[in-house]
Amino acid sequence: MIPGARIVVLGRQGAGKGTQCVRLARHYVVPHISTGDILRAAVKSDTPLGQKAKEYMDRGDLLPDEVMVGIIEERLAQDDTRRRGFVLDGFPRTVAQATALLEVLADDGIDLAVDLHVPIEAALERLAGRRVCRDCGTNYSLEVRPIRDWTCDNCGGDVIQRADDTESAIRRRLELYEEQTSPLMSWFAERDLLAVVAGQGAPDDVTARLIEVIDSRVGLA
Repeated sequence: MIPGARIVVLGRQGAGKGTQCVRLARHYVVPHISTGDILRAAVKSDTPLGQKAKEYMDRGDLLPDEVMVGIIEERLAQDDTRRRGFVLDGFPRTVAQATALLEVLADDGIDLAVDLHVPIEAALERLAGRRVCRDCGTNYSLEVRPIRDWTCDNCGGDVIQRADDTESAIRRRLELYEEQTSPLMSWFAERDLLAVVAGQGAPDDVTARLIEVIDSRVGLA
């Protein structure tokens, strides 16, 4: 069996992190931990966390660090992450979150943080055309549509444009990324934990590039 891995996947919105994180989780047989999925489930359930998260998400703002750290610490305490590792998708987004993450993980740490890089204009185009299943969260686009009338191929739910995928909210998220998340690259690089992988091209090609870089880090190459 392929050994597990402890991976953080970074990249501006629209880089294709969700697609590639699912593929990496399957390849290394580890859980895919998506903060977006966790938060959307809370919004759908209308929990207090979900109500607060919705306010931020609809504006295109990032949630406060203390909220995000608490969510991730709770998830990483579960047994499935301790046995083989994880693929973290959407966290950390700030240096403060990254510092808290390594404190939570203590001696285990992470194997690698991968920056899935795409140019801003490509990210804008992808996000403007993104569509998502209201029920299960499966991603589609104007180019890759469901088989039937914007009905999800997986669960039959309605496929919609997310409320936070308006042009103003997209631009706001990308601005926040540059302000708050880009410094993470230097932070991880200073700790010899960063690799940059090109996120453009066919999904299979991007996956192959990611696995090659990760394998070299965890000693499988």
